Amino acid sequence: MLFDLDGTLIDSIELILASYRHTMLTHGHGNIPDAEWMRGVGTPLRVQLARWATTPDEMEALVATYREYNLSHHDRMITIYPGVREAVSAIRTRGLRTGVVTSKNREGTARGLALVGLESDMDVLVCADDVTNPKPHPEPVERAVAALSADPATTLFVGDSIHDLHSGRAAGVLTGAVLWGPFSREELAPAEPDFWFSDPAELKAAIELG
Repeated sequence: MLFDLDGTLIDSIELILASYRHTMLTHGHGNIPDAEWMRGVGTPLRVQLARWATTPDEMEALVATYREYNLSHHDRMITIYPGVREAVSAIRTRGLRTGVVTSKNREGTARGLALVGLESDMDVLVCADDVTNPKPHPEPVERAVAALSADPATTLFVGDSIHDLHSGRAAGVLTGAVLWGPFSREELAPAEPDFWFSDPAELKAAIELG
């Protein structure tokens, strides 16, 4: 079982959007509609900011501003989705190996998992700084599968964004779309996930039923 992080295990969407708003205003880019950022949720920070960085130095400045704001507000704004802890516990009880595949960097990933008490429940982390080609490319999922010595045919990657689902599909694993995150069924349907989960309790029940 592989999981995306933001929008799947933890509710961090408002923190992400607030961090982008602050970054754009700080660097004189004005108010960028949240919809612009939502389209890229599930892809790395530098991919999201590339449109506004005309030089490498400007990119580094944007990234630094975003991360400073994000980390300083992180613990106050991050929560675990209700039912996620119970679903993960059920998965671990069945003896399944677990991992996180995220477009967040390793530092932020570890901090988020520790904050909500899930750090010991993940056997492997594949983060933005671990790959050359981020989601929706298959590389992140393929790396997690390899690290777990798993069979793609019996691996399920659960995520909230279309980028998660495309990455999983391209890597040859089963995909599960979660509907407790920020995206609707209509927005995720083009990725043709193998499973739909309306809430963590539904995922828990599916795992317990095998």
